[in-house]
Amino acid sequence: MRSSRRCLVTAVALVAVSGVAGCQPKTVVPSTDRAAGPAAGSAAAVLAKLAVKPDGSMSTYNRLKNFGAAWTDAQNATGGHNHCDTRDDILDRDLTAVKRSGKCTVISGSLKDPYTGRTIKFKRGRATSSAVQIDHLVPLGNAWVTGASKLPLAERKELANDPLNLLAADGPANMGKSDDDASEWLPAQKSFDCEYVKRQIAVKSKYHLWVTAKEKAAMQAVLDHCGNQTLSSESSHEVKLKS
Repeated sequence: MRSSRRCLVTAVALVAVSGVAGCQPKTVVPSTDRAAGPAAGSAAAVLAKLAVKPDGSMSTYNRLKNFGAAWTDAQNATGGHNHCDTRDDILDRDLTAVKRSGKCTVISGSLKDPYTGRTIKFKRGRATSSAVQIDHLVPLGNAWVTGASKLPLAERKELANDPLNLLAADGPANMGKSDDDASEWLPAQKSFDCEYVKRQIAVKSKYHLWVTAKEKAAMQAVLDHCGNQTLSSESSHEVKLKS
């Protein structure tokens, strides 16, 4: 689905910092979203229950109109209304050696990139922030054509900011993925394929999205080499925000 490329990260102006605090506590606000959590069980069992349909139309897709402002805190997914934007919440969760300006703004850290296996040093700044981007595991364009267009706006905002659907990743890899589904794009680091696909299945289950026949076949082909993969949830170690 490369006709709709999304830019997940807008370059951010360099923050001038005086007296950087690296460990200030942050309150994680539990989700009050209207979407049910992903179905319990193995990823393969949940995949088998997802509806299979062709992609819908992208003709009415508009990122801002359909999913709200990028990384807004004014939404009800986990971490919403905690006075930190979603991008900083995910950087804080996924990076190590994090340094912040104030309570929220992540200004530096280190990412062991799940998509390439590279270690990336993150430094906030106009020319450097995009080295680490926040990926929607189920891209918003893909979500739109597989059922999100039928969701209420509030629930679409939750989908766009849900930690279950977000991952800090190498910027170029994220841009190369664009809005592709699992039949079109998988991480270059094959050891992450199982985690990647089971997270996508969890998101599609939670928000009642469907898969295409090719997408389902690609997901199943990955899971065939994964063993019994328990589905990710909001309480999973790799998903849960830091408190």
